[in-house]
Amino acid sequence: MGRRDVTGDDYRVRSLRSGSVTAVDARSRRSFARHAHDEFGVGLVTNGAQRSWSGRGLVEAGRGDIITVNPGELHDGAPIGGRRVWSMLYLSPALVDGIVADLSEGRLTSRELQAPVVCDAEAARLFAVARSAALDDGSGERFEERLTLLLARLFGAPRSARVPHDRLVQLRARIDDDPASAHTLTELAAQAGLSRFQTIRGFSKLTGLTPHAYVMQRRLDSARRLIRSGATLVQAALDAGFTDQSHMHRIFTARHGFTPGVYAAAFRR
Repeated sequence: MGRRDVTGDDYRVRSLRSGSVTAVDARSRRSFARHAHDEFGVGLVTNGAQRSWSGRGLVEAGRGDIITVNPGELHDGAPIGGRRVWSMLYLSPALVDGIVADLSEGRLTSRELQAPVVCDAEAARLFAVARSAALDDGSGERFEERLTLLLARLFGAPRSARVPHDRLVQLRARIDDDPASAHTLTELAAQAGLSRFQTIRGFSKLTGLTPHAYVMQRRLDSARRLIRSGATLVQAALDAGFTDQSHMHRIFTARHGFTPGVYAAAFRR
């Protein structure tokens, strides 16, 4: 839902993931009074700058900075030099606590974000891809992976034992054998006897891709073979394991730059 007020400010608010995530995009000159949220907030300033007070001190944030807030933490916000633009993800405590438990391998059940402003290009990149995944209704697994990596960066994931190489190879083989099946991060981690974070990090080191990205790549491989053999685009998408043709279209085009239809036409001449 979007709104433009009389000052020319713009706000767009979307409830996602069954209400566990709220995405807010704002462009505003407004100064906000002190207030609190009952969720964790992680955001990115994409233009302009702001000054804010919180229980963790008076801080300034500019373009490219991550801003954070904990549940119940009082804070305010005022622009510096005019309008600033930012995006936020508000995350339910249950969602964050589950990831904290995973990152700490069960040693912790909750944590607080320590820095109200984080100047970290990698954290900014991780926020951008997590937000993109949150807004994509077809990528629940992708969002879970990206949010886990983002929070690991912000919380500082503890060092853990080295992940056995053979377990990761077995996970890769499981996906290779049947890429069309559902391969959830939770199921893959359980099969390997690892936390979800260990699975993401270890699998990425082994293959260069996160588990979800690897599944999508293997499904694309299957779809291309099906298209070359004469399958329709709809049938290729479904048989390869995509939700529908539009899902395959988005993934295919993002990776190859041209559409499945263009690819199919090359083999119909």
